[in-house]
Amino acid sequence: MNSNRIVEYVFFFGVMGVVGYLVWQMFSPFISALALAAVIVTICYPMYERVVRYMPRNNTTLAALVTTLLVLVIVILPVLLLSSLILREAVAIYQLLGSSEDFSVVQYVEAIEAAGRQYVPGLELNLTEYLRQGAQWLASHLGAIFAGTASTIFLFFIAIIASFYFFRDGKIFTKRLVQISPLPDSQDELILRRLSVAVRSVATGTILVALIQGTLTALGLTLFGFERAILLGAIAAFGALIPSVGTSIVFIPSVLYLLFTGSYIEAIGLAVWGTLAVGLIDNLLGPYLMSRGNVIHPFLILLSVLGGVIFFGPIGFVVGPVLVSFFIVLLELYNQHIAKNVSS
Repeated sequence: MNSNRIVEYVFFFGVMGVVGYLVWQMFSPFISALALAAVIVTICYPMYERVVRYMPRNNTTLAALVTTLLVLVIVILPVLLLSSLILREAVAIYQLLGSSEDFSVVQYVEAIEAAGRQYVPGLELNLTEYLRQGAQWLASHLGAIFAGTASTIFLFFIAIIASFYFFRDGKIFTKRLVQISPLPDSQDELILRRLSVAVRSVATGTILVALIQGTLTALGLTLFGFERAILLGAIAAFGALIPSVGTSIVFIPSVLYLLFTGSYIEAIGLAVWGTLAVGLIDNLLGPYLMSRGNVIHPFLILLSVLGGVIFFGPIGFVVGPVLVSFFIVLLELYNQHIAKNVSS
C-alpha cells in the first residue's frame, strides 16, 4: 500500500469519525426514545403483520398508523397512568413514614416485626426505615418520568413517530444494516432473528407475567381492604422476577397482618386469591409464554431490570433485559460459529 493510499484512508476515516461523533451528539438526546420504539416494534411487529392483511391493497403506511395508535392506546397510556399512580403512592408513603402520624403502612410493618419477635425474641428488623428508603429510591427514579412534563411528552412523541416508521420501513432498515455490517449476511440475519425472539420472550414470558401477577396482587389487596395496593402490587411484580420468591414477598406478610389483626375471613380469602389467581398465572401462563422463545434465567432478568432502571432511568425497565438478551445472543453466536471456526 503506497503512502498516498494511506493518507487517503487516514483522511477518510478521520472525517468519518468527526462527522460520526457530531451525529451521535445530535442523536444522543433521543436514544431512549428510539430504544423504546425499537423494543415496542420488535414485540408488536406480529400485530402489524396481521393489521396489514386487513388494509386496502395491503397499504403499509395505513397499517403502520393503525398499529401505532393501537400501541399508544393499549400499551403506552396505561403504563404512564400506572407509573403516575405508583409514584404518587411512593411519595405519600415516604412523606408519612418520615412523620409521626399514625399510618396504616406503619402498623402493617410493625405487625410483621411483632410476628417475627414471637419466633426470634429481641429481633430488630427496622423494616419501617427500609421501607422509607425504598419509597425514596422508587420516587426518585420513577419521578424522572414526570420531572419535566414538556420534555417527557416530547420524548414520547418522538418514540411514537419512530414506532410508525419502524413499523412501516423496519424491513428496509434491517436490510440496509445487514448490507453495511462487515459480518457475513447469514450471521447478521441470525443475530437479528435471535434478538427479536429473545426480546419477545423476555417481554411476554417474564416481564408480562410479572406485570399480570402484580396487577392481580393489587386487585386482591384492594378487595380485602388494603391501602396503597398499587404500590404493593408493584413490589409484588418485582418480587415475581426473583427466583423462588415471587409474589409471596407481599402475600405472606399481608396474610399474617390480617391474622394478627383478627381479620380471619379476609386472611383466608387473600390466601386463596394469592394461590389461585396469582400462583396459577406463574405455573400455567408463564411456562407457556417462555416456551415460545429463548429462556433467560430469572435472576439475570431481575438484575437487568434493576440495573437498567439505575443506568438508563425508567426506560431501563425494558432496555436492560433487551441488552442482556442481545449479549447472550452474541455469546451464542460466538460459541456456535466463530469459536468453532477458530478451533478448526
